[in-house]
Amino acid sequence: MGRFDSISTDPPIDVFHLTELFENDGNPSKVNLGVGVFQDENGKTPTLPVVRSVEQSMAQDLTLDKNYLKSVGLDSFCQACLKLVLGEQSSSIIENRACSIQGLSGTGCLTIGLEFLYRNGYKIGYISSPTWSNHLSIMQAIGFDVKRYRYWNKEKLNLDIDGLLQDLQDAPENSVILLHACAHNPTGCDPTREQWQQISDVIKQRKLFPFFDFAYQGFSTGDLDQDAWPIRYFADHQKHELLVAQSFSKNFSLYNERVGHLTGVFSSRDIIPKFRSQLTTIIRRIYSNPPAHGAHIVATILCNPTLYSEWKNNVRTMFERIQSMRQLFYTKLKQLGTPGNWDHIITQHGMIAFTGLNPRQCQTLLQQHHIYLMSDGRINICAITQKNIDQISKSFYEVITTVADDPKL
Repeated sequence: MGRFDSISTDPPIDVFHLTELFENDGNPSKVNLGVGVFQDENGKTPTLPVVRSVEQSMAQDLTLDKNYLKSVGLDSFCQACLKLVLGEQSSSIIENRACSIQGLSGTGCLTIGLEFLYRNGYKIGYISSPTWSNHLSIMQAIGFDVKRYRYWNKEKLNLDIDGLLQDLQDAPENSVILLHACAHNPTGCDPTREQWQQISDVIKQRKLFPFFDFAYQGFSTGDLDQDAWPIRYFADHQKHELLVAQSFSKNFSLYNERVGHLTGVFSSRDIIPKFRSQLTTIIRRIYSNPPAHGAHIVATILCNPTLYSEWKNNVRTMFERIQSMRQLFYTKLKQLGTPGNWDHIITQHGMIAFTGLNPRQCQTLLQQHHIYLMSDGRINICAITQKNIDQISKSFYEVITTVADDPKL
């Protein structure tokens, strides 16, 4: 008998399992609304034109080599990213209280940031209900006592701001509060500026620690600065100490390059070298140092005004496609007379929409209509195209009018 004959099989990861089911489905009209990647009208995930041009230039640049980066990453990348998140005139940057470290996309940055907090005495973490599933697993693996704060009002299909504020009010001091800076995943429901101010006030009053997940800059409003407003308000106007984990998978369409960075804002410049030293130790233990290719791409674009302007136009184009598909889906559902209020489809933000469908309805869409979506009703809006919109909307209409909820699911 082998040593590992008796090991157990882990349950499948939902989104990857959904993709596997989709790929094994032989129906020619199948549609995958589950995977959270940007898609164009042809259902493809394109490489941005500005990224293509930079990569072509890099291929001819003989000064670039394949040597190791420092554990904390490429300096030009970190400096540019700090300004992208906090703004050119950020007092946190001017006063040298902010630090940026390259990491392995959003997931890796969340991990090293939470590792830093845990080793420095922060043991309780709060995530929104619902949230991106990896938030829970990362926190639990590090050792946090994970709790949830209310976020989604299932009946009204909007933000439960009263429940959110009450749960933060009840949180123990020094709890880590994981916040979605914009385009909340999976609900697409973001606080207003006034609500962000309320959240900030409670976090400061209760001495909690805010940690922003910033995966969709530019995808919420189409404006990079507007989408960063909550972070800048917390950092510069309210003087919070905070962390920000940013991914460039979406807005640079660099999914497989794993490009991300971790921003830290602290009360004093004296903390920065200590923070960098601890992150160096943490990174060395986990993956030693980050990859260079994607970081060079991002740094080149952010540091060149012409390329930066082109990239902003690329982001705006992706945003406009998302918005047009939201409007089209909403219009089709209304034209069919689909029961219920579907205003949330066009008031939510980003490429993820929380439809409000129950698990039984989602299961029926998958099994009978070959429409693949997560069991909580989350869909990727930009997986909708002019070619499949009629099939999707008619399938939603049929399921909503014929399939009730199942309390067992």
